[in-house]
Amino acid sequence: MTHPLPTLPLPPNRPRRVAFAGTPNDAVPALGALAEAGFDIPLVVTGALRRRSRRGHDTPSPVAAAAEERGLSISYDPADLAACDADCAVVVAYGRLIGADVLSQVPMLNLHFSLLPRWRGAAPVERALLAGDEVTGICLMALEETLDTGPVYWRHEVSISSTDTAASLRSRLAHEGAERLVTSLNDGLGAPETQQGEPTYARMLSPADREIDWSQPATHIDRQIRVGGAWTTLEGQRFIIRAGTSVPGKHDAPPGALAGDAVVAGHGLVRLSIVQPAGRAATEAQAWLNGARLPPGTRFG
Repeated sequence: MTHPLPTLPLPPNRPRRVAFAGTPNDAVPALGALAEAGFDIPLVVTGALRRRSRRGHDTPSPVAAAAEERGLSISYDPADLAACDADCAVVVAYGRLIGADVLSQVPMLNLHFSLLPRWRGAAPVERALLAGDEVTGICLMALEETLDTGPVYWRHEVSISSTDTAASLRSRLAHEGAERLVTSLNDGLGAPETQQGEPTYARMLSPADREIDWSQPATHIDRQIRVGGAWTTLEGQRFIIRAGTSVPGKHDAPPGALAGDAVVAGHGLVRLSIVQPAGRAATEAQAWLNGARLPPGTRFG
């Protein structure tokens, strides 16, 4: 299914005065690349201050901290983008939908970490990794009010390796995307093209998505671990597996059974590397096993 070209304003071919909207670490490389390339950045819009603990101080977002270091003006209201006299605004992982009233006044470009229309939505990196995709990428898209439906200026493919975590893949996409963003703004954006193909949607992962089903193949569980926050239970308490690898092999024990430093899966085994038992800090799996002295027949899940 294709989506019609928007009636919203498009940016000039080579914009020079570029506002920015972003919040997490993933957006910092793009902001830095724009500043280092000499673009005039009249305003940076970011997520609100967050309190990390009851007694802690309000903490600025990574983008706010990066903007402050560069002496850039900061706002927490996306409506301010319409009043900063920018040629366009670049949006990277901002975390909020921007309303049509603002979109109608300032052209918006969105650097999105997937090959649209595959993985529209909030968690494209995690969903690509969990699905076992071998390739993902970056798109520069004209932002519309509807979710990730805008026409695309360019797309860049990035391979997903068997050892990539969500964090490592996201970092690579963020840095390669930042470099290509600056190149395209300098060289000329050209005309965007409507998205082609059937869309898939990258909803945020829930705790249920991260819960390990030991009857699944070890390769699937390995991907859950690499996404981050994969958990199971041990003696009725939540047990997080921070790092591990799938290994081939058969075992007579049922799925979830501990076999040395590995856990039996539906097909293959998962060797534990870093674990986090309930109420404790993450630790090397072997050190934990040495101290836990678990009885024979111990099962997870």
